[in-house]
Amino acid sequence: MSRFTEEMYATARVSERGLVTGEPDAPLRQTWGEIHEIARRMAGGLAAAGIGHGDAVGVLAGMPVDIAPACQAVWMRGASITMLHQPTPRTDLQVWARDTETVLNMIEARAVILGAPFEVAEPLLRERGIDVVTMDGMRAGAPVDPLPTGEADIALQQLTSGSTGIPKAVRITHGNFHVNAYAMFDRVKFKLDDDVMVSWLPLFHDMGMVGFLSVPMQFGAEVVCVTPLDFLMRPMLWAELISKYRGTVTAAPNFAYSLLARRLRNADDGAVDLSSVRYMWNGAEPVDADTMDTLAAAGKRFGLNPMALTPVYGMAETTLAVSIPDPGLGQVLDLVDADLLEALGKAVPVRHPEHHHGNLRRLPTLGYLVDNLEGRIVDHEGTVLPVRSVGIIELRGPAVTSGYVTTNGFRPALDSEGWLDTGDIGYFTEDGLVVVCGRMKDVIIMGGRNIYPTDIERAALRVKGVRPGNAVAVRLDAGHKRESFAVVVESNDFQNPTEVKRIEHDIIHAVFSEVGVRPRSVTVLGPGALPKTSSGKLRRSATAAHLS
Repeated sequence: MSRFTEEMYATARVSERGLVTGEPDAPLRQTWGEIHEIARRMAGGLAAAGIGHGDAVGVLAGMPVDIAPACQAVWMRGASITMLHQPTPRTDLQVWARDTETVLNMIEARAVILGAPFEVAEPLLRERGIDVVTMDGMRAGAPVDPLPTGEADIALQQLTSGSTGIPKAVRITHGNFHVNAYAMFDRVKFKLDDDVMVSWLPLFHDMGMVGFLSVPMQFGAEVVCVTPLDFLMRPMLWAELISKYRGTVTAAPNFAYSLLARRLRNADDGAVDLSSVRYMWNGAEPVDADTMDTLAAAGKRFGLNPMALTPVYGMAETTLAVSIPDPGLGQVLDLVDADLLEALGKAVPVRHPEHHHGNLRRLPTLGYLVDNLEGRIVDHEGTVLPVRSVGIIELRGPAVTSGYVTTNGFRPALDSEGWLDTGDIGYFTEDGLVVVCGRMKDVIIMGGRNIYPTDIERAALRVKGVRPGNAVAVRLDAGHKRESFAVVVESNDFQNPTEVKRIEHDIIHAVFSEVGVRPRSVTVLGPGALPKTSSGKLRRSATAAHLS
């Protein structure tokens, strides 16, 4: 058996802890042992459907109560999971079915496991000749023992559209899973007897699937898991679950902390108790220091420890974790000279901001690289750069993927020495802390200065009326003119001309005061108009195509 599966089955035999699903309407707690027994029957259902060692399986399901045992059942059969992109009420189902077929052909899927609330997709899949196995059908299987697995077997093929929208999947092995799990567990000083994880993150994204499902299932951690829809319908539910279950570890992208801060500000005294939280990870999209400050202030009445608010760095290509700060440090900012950062690519620290006459940039540090991971910064020629020089972040280690499955076959992710080009731009401080400035392909060059879209977006998001997390800065290649950029935001007031005019005016001012350059245009759209990836990240290139 691979170390990952061996540990998961051993956990099932002895652990008293488990998974809580079904909040807030019908909470159900199942121990990892009970989940394993369901998984044994589901594995029998998969065996009857002909799923065996080395097969690829697509999973289209939204309920954690189904997904947890179904994933374990797939691993018991020695097969790999690909969590498929989920249709939303706005999705054109014919287009979705075509895209899904492309993905299933790409991963050479033997079947799709289908569960609530996506049963409606069954005829669409079947008419394309795709084998469908339902959750109910799997639960009715006869229990079977797990097949042997090896470290090199594929456990997960994590879909990532990148910026182009052309699908590819990061290939993650059992060995990658095991190394990443210990790297995370050891860094956060996780205590199985005391810690409780609380998550609403989508299980089709690596932060949810790995951080809050496979890792706790391997070690036997207590997890409370609801769906993204539960959270978006009522963001306060997140705080209520932390309060009810004495949650200690949770995670979300930056926009969710904006929503939570707003709800906490308006909540009655004593509405929730957040004093149990040790770690509130902020990852999966750029971290805004101001959002964390706002949340710390809003959470103070409810016992939220500001030192729990922790920016982190992760990606599907490293299984999940890249860097995590040590517990209890909170948000550690790197104060640097903005002009030198943009003009020279040097993050020169400002020791005494009160005496500094230039522009300042407050950059969140994202902790130290986790164990078994090395990092370096290189320039475009691949030359390794010194500390505090901005360049491309490269990573190497046993939790890093060997490559991608694409529509044109396998594509290696590593160079001849095993280094992964992350596509992220950043630097290391003298203490070894990681700072990410942005994505290589998104940097806007104006008058010889590197301007990072995240700085522009951060300024736009401060403007009243802009929906949290819904601002995007896109590079405009001007041909013979200077390169410039546009800002596109979502607002609930998009049909009110007076408000739209005020928002546009305020964004121009906010952006100019942040980066010293005016956007060529500002566009205000309605909710849901900005193109996003499956994990909810804004897609800059798709927005640019939208504008042209």
